[in-house]
Amino acid sequence: MDTRIWSDTPLNPPEGGKGLAQSFSNELFPPSGGQRGVLTIVKVGGAVVEDEAQLSAFLIDFIAIQGPKVLVHGGGRRATKVAERLGIETKMVEGRRITDAEMLEVVTMVYGGLVNKHIVASLQAHGVDAIGLTGADADIIRSAKRPPVTLTPTSPTTPTIPTSPTTIDFGFVGDVQQANGSKIAHFIEGGLVPVIAPLTHDGQGSMLNTNADTMAQETAKAMAAEGFDVTLVYAFEKPGVLARPDDDSSVISTITAQDFQRLKAGGTISGGMLPKIENALAAIEAGVSRVVITSAQAVGKEGGTVIKKL
Repeated sequence: MDTRIWSDTPLNPPEGGKGLAQSFSNELFPPSGGQRGVLTIVKVGGAVVEDEAQLSAFLIDFIAIQGPKVLVHGGGRRATKVAERLGIETKMVEGRRITDAEMLEVVTMVYGGLVNKHIVASLQAHGVDAIGLTGADADIIRSAKRPPVTLTPTSPTTPTIPTSPTTIDFGFVGDVQQANGSKIAHFIEGGLVPVIAPLTHDGQGSMLNTNADTMAQETAKAMAAEGFDVTLVYAFEKPGVLARPDDDSSVISTITAQDFQRLKAGGTISGGMLPKIENALAAIEAGVSRVVITSAQAVGKEGGTVIKKL
């Protein structure tokens, strides 16, 4: 049985070190004058990370982005597969992972090890001096353990949702308290590309499983506070926020806070896209210059959904 977790196929390097994303920061989103220059933060979803062909294509465009950059990644599906191999049950409630002590070991191994180091090694193979990090490394992102929460069912026919209001303990899951922008800036200004896994710590010795979208948002906010002109990109398997979920051509080009409330009330935006846009709007409110939700295969190209304050 083939037990390899990653393909041995190497990335195809961009010719001459250039790609279509070369002009991303300067042409698609002109600099607005951050004191310390333009910084691009890209969060790539787990579905892309776990597909070797998609990941390879994405990294080529990520490499070609001009200027300093940070990559934040997911990896939930990979963690589920590894847990299954180890005989550890994966428990989900409303799409959120219950992280008990055993599952915490799995996600720490997978996110901070297998996934993170595979991405770092791939970037190093192209001459990109990447450094793999979790929130615990250099104390860049610290969280508080999420207290038990009461969930009210929205779809009683869905088996993973309680049939009545139920208190759920998500275990070792972190809610971000602070991101240390000065520490992250130290890596960037030292010529390194941080690759951040979706793990934080509580400052008391415990690692915490943490939402990657939230980590990207908090990182972007912290870097904007440090004086960078920040573009935050959420890259996943769809071409943007869709007006019709089954129609990839129905990309909504721009969403403001008012648009979001209207689209949410009408059911156009729902499920996992809700927290993604909430994170995007929070980043804009906190001083991040631009937020784009787009396909991982369109990073650095025109298109996608731009999130705006007004």
